[in-house]
Amino acid sequence: MIEFYLNGRPELLEGVDPNLSILEWLRTEKRLTGTKEGCASGDCGACTVLLGVPGEDGETHYQSINSCIALIGSLHGRHLVTVDALRDEPAHPVQTAMVECHGSQCGFCTPGFIMSMVGLHREVTVHGRDCDQERLIEALAGNLCRCTGYRPIIEAGRQSIIDESAAWEGDALFVNAAQTPAPAQSVSMSHASGRTYHAPVSLAELRQLLADNPAARLMAGTTDLALEITQQLLDVPHLVSVERVPELQRLSRTESVLEIGAAVTYTQADDLLVGDWPTFGPLLDRLASLQIRNRGTLGGNIANASPIGDMPPPLLALGAELVLDSAEGERRVALDDFFLRYRKTALRPQEFIRSVRIPTATQDDRLFIYKVSKRLDDDISAVLGAFWFRFAGNEILDCRLAYGGMAATPKRAQAAEAALRGQAFDEAAVSAAINALAQDFTPLSDARASASYRSQIAGNLLRRALLEHRAGVNAQPLLSVTHHA
Repeated sequence: MIEFYLNGRPELLEGVDPNLSILEWLRTEKRLTGTKEGCASGDCGACTVLLGVPGEDGETHYQSINSCIALIGSLHGRHLVTVDALRDEPAHPVQTAMVECHGSQCGFCTPGFIMSMVGLHREVTVHGRDCDQERLIEALAGNLCRCTGYRPIIEAGRQSIIDESAAWEGDALFVNAAQTPAPAQSVSMSHASGRTYHAPVSLAELRQLLADNPAARLMAGTTDLALEITQQLLDVPHLVSVERVPELQRLSRTESVLEIGAAVTYTQADDLLVGDWPTFGPLLDRLASLQIRNRGTLGGNIANASPIGDMPPPLLALGAELVLDSAEGERRVALDDFFLRYRKTALRPQEFIRSVRIPTATQDDRLFIYKVSKRLDDDISAVLGAFWFRFAGNEILDCRLAYGGMAATPKRAQAAEAALRGQAFDEAAVSAAINALAQDFTPLSDARASASYRSQIAGNLLRRALLEHRAGVNAQPLLSVTHHA
């Protein structure tokens, strides 16, 4: 049984299929058809809704998410707000601006755009967040308009959020944490099909669940797992959510280590990561969309073991360590030793990632991160290079170079590293390292890039790091191309 609020009213669900997406439940069970299905993969934003999560400050904080890849169990203890709640007077300022600026064409994508902007409007008017054109574009980057109507939509956002940002008289729709049922106890659901869902609230309970059910699939943001259901049409018999286990939600910093719980989302981790390693900021801005970053987790990105995941290369470059846990105890594994082969990791049966430990920055450290993709926003890397250096003047005392998209796993370029250690960071050393990359990688050709392109760009990124180091500027992790040779 799960309890939550839907558009300001309490809901209680029993016997629901845990594989059901929020979008499908809204449209087929509740007949709330304002929320649209465009892609069923979290790419287009037509299904955008707001999910309110109780915060430690006693307020419920609302974030935009893709309902097509969020499963029904994730609603427990939260407040779901859909575009259907905005049908009554008074009209929301975003709706009024969309009409006045002619921001809707065919209208299919419009509900998603409106919900993304309503979420941003609430952050500005209720929580006092600053907003400019860049912040508006970030909020809309996960919403696609197939009629190419972005200009009037952006104008509507400017008018209702940046220029005026007037409070909405219908704000009573949004509940506070005192009204939202607190998920203090674990919950479970069983369906007639035999599919089950568990959401433990303690580390001990999570360990026991996995010991008793070693075939269960862990879920947090489900930004990847749900694709097996929506795209491959597979059944997942047993789901165990880690979203409410406190130890997996922790963020901490000591003098030498940042520790991030595996169930911490990209949005939650942003400030801590960027505080020590500022080059993570632009990378996180380009990691999928805001809707995905509000749900996707660092632990999920690592455990998924995709060769083109955005986070593993910079974490490899920094020498990150994983804390793994199970009923048999805790162990620590260097991220270097975690990826064994394509989609295969060092996780043992019943084991899960509890946290990620990242060294803090020192004065002589420098981190470069470069993502190459066909689009600036909401796209998968063709190549991602992350380079950590420790300098003494211009001499490279130590370095770690890591790439995504160059092999079957995220991988260090150890031959190239050896060519750089102990050398001055200059053209000769970089040329030697680029030549050594041929020993480290034999990339494949696919729809994103050819093997020759990947090899060339991997070397060019090292040369770019050299040029930026010489110029004494901060590394710019943004590198986007419009086509691949």
